[in-house]
Amino acid sequence: MALTLSQPVVRTSANRSLELALAAAREAEDNRGQDVTVLDLREQTTAFDYFVIATGTSNRQLRAMSDAIDDVLQKQLGHPRLGLEGYQDSHWILLDYGSIVIHLFDSKQRDYYRLEELWAGSKRGER
Repeated sequence: MALTLSQPVVRTSANRSLELALAAAREAEDNRGQDVTVLDLREQTTAFDYFVIATGTSNRQLRAMSDAIDDVLQKQLGHPRLGLEGYQDSHWILLDYGSIVIHLFDSKQRDYYRLEELWAGSKRGER
């Protein structure tokens, strides 16, 4: 799964990006997401500001987390989603909101891809 960079980039302020990332992390936790992590990537890339990473225990739970996060970010906070990948397969769901990217994994996929290690130079976001 790869990010498609041909879509328009939605830039927001650093404070707004953090607000969105923290709202997504709270929704993941409220939907029983495990090991919820916010990575601050602002010093490593200009493509996005934050990753939110969470693990779900079933395909159904991953979709529920995705739906809840999407509802809060789009409907309540008015921030458009640019892309959605993996929803049907539900082993790794990627939600792209421009300045933040949300990765929802089952435990096997999270262990395999190890995004926290790949982006090892990033800081943990404030929570």
